[in-house]
Amino acid sequence: MASEGGHGPETSGDYISHHLQNLQVCKADSGEWVWNHCAGNPLAINVDSMFWSVLLGLIFVLLFRNVAKKTSQDKPGRWQAVVEIIVEFVDSSVKDTFQGKSRLIAPLGLTVFVWVFLMNLMDLIPVDWIPALSKLAGIEYMKVVPTTDVNVTFGMSISVFFLIIFYTIKNKGITGFIGELTLHPIAPPTKGLGLIAAPFIIAFNFILESVALLAKPVSLSLRLFGNMFAGELIFILIAILGLYQLPLHFGWAVFHVLIVTLQAFIFMMLTIVYLSLASETH
Repeated sequence: MASEGGHGPETSGDYISHHLQNLQVCKADSGEWVWNHCAGNPLAINVDSMFWSVLLGLIFVLLFRNVAKKTSQDKPGRWQAVVEIIVEFVDSSVKDTFQGKSRLIAPLGLTVFVWVFLMNLMDLIPVDWIPALSKLAGIEYMKVVPTTDVNVTFGMSISVFFLIIFYTIKNKGITGFIGELTLHPIAPPTKGLGLIAAPFIIAFNFILESVALLAKPVSLSLRLFGNMFAGELIFILIAILGLYQLPLHFGWAVFHVLIVTLQAFIFMMLTIVYLSLASETH
């Protein structure tokens, strides 16, 4: 393997670093937009992650829309059968888990499950195929699995976090939302000398519940990112073996199908569970 700058053979470390590098664009100190010189810039945009996540989202929408338009009860096609199985699976999961009433939760669960599954599924494409084609087109870096980018997973979990706050306030009101953060898990005294300790108990409750609330989007994003990043790294390490990688690649790919599906399911279920807890009024 040749090195990026043509200064000798590429080492395994160079190969791994290259495959883990996003295609980035950012604004330099001079005010100009630059590519792939964004180390340490928090405002850098991972263009490849955005491109593939949006593209896979559009594929999901167009595929399901096309199936919905051609739905037939007499002669259902294979794609219609697959879509119906997915929809029924998500619908039953929502009915078994979500205790409130909302027309948004089932479509949200379906979107989360299929979209995350498609992004995860990109991990099964051999790691050198699309980056090699991109390099021929003059694009030096190309990561094709959006869920191996913590910015993507954290962006999705932040959306869930805002929905949690919205449903909590919608079902319990502002006072109920504040009460959940300050009056649990230790109920502050309401009379007697215990009133002296009430402010300290409320402050303690607020710290505990705030940490628990913020931990939801953090754990949701890092769980998906960590599992998918580890899977991608194993594929890259296997690819270093050259032609000897084929049996290992196939074996890991078969096992990774379970991880791809399971992580999409876990992200969907945790989203439903968190929104269900936000909708409970007791």
